[in-house]
Amino acid sequence: MATSVTSHASLYASNKPALTAHLLLIGLSLAPLVITVPTNFNIIATAALAVYAGSWRSVKPAPPTESMTKKDAMRFPLVGSCVLFGLFLLFKFVPKWLVNALLSLYLGGIAVFVLTSATVPYVLDFFPEGMRHLEVAFPRFKIPHILDNSDGSMHPTVPELVCAAVSLGFCVWYYAKKHWFANNTLGLAFCLEGIEHLSLGSVQVGVILLVGLFFYDIFWVFCTPVMVSVAKNFDGPIKLLFPRAGTMADGKRAFAMLGLGDIVIPAGGPEPHAGACRPRRSNRPRAPPPPAGSGGRAATPLSPSA
Repeated sequence: MATSVTSHASLYASNKPALTAHLLLIGLSLAPLVITVPTNFNIIATAALAVYAGSWRSVKPAPPTESMTKKDAMRFPLVGSCVLFGLFLLFKFVPKWLVNALLSLYLGGIAVFVLTSATVPYVLDFFPEGMRHLEVAFPRFKIPHILDNSDGSMHPTVPELVCAAVSLGFCVWYYAKKHWFANNTLGLAFCLEGIEHLSLGSVQVGVILLVGLFFYDIFWVFCTPVMVSVAKNFDGPIKLLFPRAGTMADGKRAFAMLGLGDIVIPAGGPEPHAGACRPRRSNRPRAPPPPAGSGGRAATPLSPSA
């Protein structure tokens, strides 16, 4: 029987310390619905919590099988530029509604899997022990190099199916209402999964990538209208929206934006990402306890001058 893609029960248990960060992230996302949250604080706190939670999720018992190489890091800004400029041309020469419809269909399918993967670890405890790893076989078509597993079927677990159904309903609500909270929920799910699975391999690769993206941002944001135009025209969960006080000229609510890449890319690093956050056990032998009568301090020999 095939192993489920997201059923790493032993790994889920090790990620429980990030539960607090996940709950804080949910609370911070819900807060603007009932109270006024300073925009700058909201942006910084949301990004920091997303990086922390995603880093804990990235800690794996085994090293990643694939990591970004130096060549990949050098090509990343170039490929990103081609994709960005391609989207700019699409929005310029193709009806906006058609481009958004196609991209929404594509991202919506991915969002269901991403949201499911992000929530499954924290709902397992609500299922009976016998159902947590119970797999359900579904036949599927074989597509060479994409869906070409041995028997052409997939075996999700019961918790994954339940989360997938809820995620599908949530995505339908998002695309029907386009509410900023639903947008941020999907965006944060993309961030957490991106940080969890992004492996730069080494600090040197990370430096190359960040330097390249630094000039990428400067050129496309400040030297051309491309980045801002695509961000405004593309109505999808590729950015986080933070409510601001007041309204725009057209009467709509004003928002500040933060791109998902501004969270995921700086958070990437050599595995494990959160190694500095995880308490480490020292292999060195402990010092013997102080002898009785020393007042809690280890006895030291007196110097001749004493």
